Amino acid sequence: MIPHFSVVSVFLTALGSKNSSIHFVTEFILLGFSNQGEMQSFFFYSILILYLLTLLGNGTIVCAVRWDQRLHTPMYIFLGNFAFLEIWYVSSTIPNMLVNILSESKTISFSACFLQFYFFFSLGTTECFFLSAMAYDRYLAICRPLHYPSIMTKKFCVILICICWVSGFLCYPVPIVLISQLPFCGPNIIDHFVCDPGPLFALSCVPAPSTELLCYTFNSMIIFGPFFCILGSYTLVLRAVFQVPSGAGRTKAFSTCGSHLVVVSLFYGTLMVMYVSPTSGNPAGMQKIVTLIYSALTPLLNPLIYTLRNKEMKNALKKLLKLTTTQN
Repeated sequence: MIPHFSVVSVFLTALGSKNSSIHFVTEFILLGFSNQGEMQSFFFYSILILYLLTLLGNGTIVCAVRWDQRLHTPMYIFLGNFAFLEIWYVSSTIPNMLVNILSESKTISFSACFLQFYFFFSLGTTECFFLSAMAYDRYLAICRPLHYPSIMTKKFCVILICICWVSGFLCYPVPIVLISQLPFCGPNIIDHFVCDPGPLFALSCVPAPSTELLCYTFNSMIIFGPFFCILGSYTLVLRAVFQVPSGAGRTKAFSTCGSHLVVVSLFYGTLMVMYVSPTSGNPAGMQKIVTLIYSALTPLLNPLIYTLRNKEMKNALKKLLKLTTTQN
């Protein structure tokens, strides 16, 4: 049986409840965006196209980095792993979202809900760590160019990548367990398209201010920790760039960092709106829009941002396209 049942039983016993009509939630209903038939079709095809383009864009970057020997450097190895992460990140929510749009019941089981919660937030946390590691790589390349080859070796790059992946998936088991142990005895309707902590806290039969505060404090630490690392790295980068005497040198330095800064701004801007302050104060519609931006739109824009501003990546993609065309 699901572990939270025992907690619910103890709670009801303590209250002396004898109402046999009370039932425990075994599934949730994700309302999604709209219950209107025409809007459902619009959302389905829009999100499906968004998802396919995201898979295509990030998959192309992964293939380019994998097959082009000129991109086997730490900067592009990070980028390839980041694109691979984005594929799994969007896949943790969008396929289920598409199924729910077409479904009449729109249900998701208790265990599936928290499993989605775990992967969605673990992959998002891994993305925070990757953005921080990529900022550190740019700091070394610009501020310590002579020492860069000896510090950022391929071995050290692989170690950083492994740390990002492992740390991201080790962060969320405790919050997941704490929230799953809350008593959910109805209603079971989540006015969202993903299993998010804000709506889940609202469905709990018992207020849990300490658990809620702990989770939002934890979210803030995960968000602001890597963010301050990125901020510190780019503060040092900007100071070093402005000391470069030639305008061409400054332009080159800004071009290598500009794409990453745009991605960081898009991702962290929406993330902070949702999880730094409790989401219960935000309207459900706003929660959905903001979540859709950082969970679906940002992963689509990332490959465009990196390729449009990077000559080496554009050349690699042209080479990959030419190779694919020749083989066909």
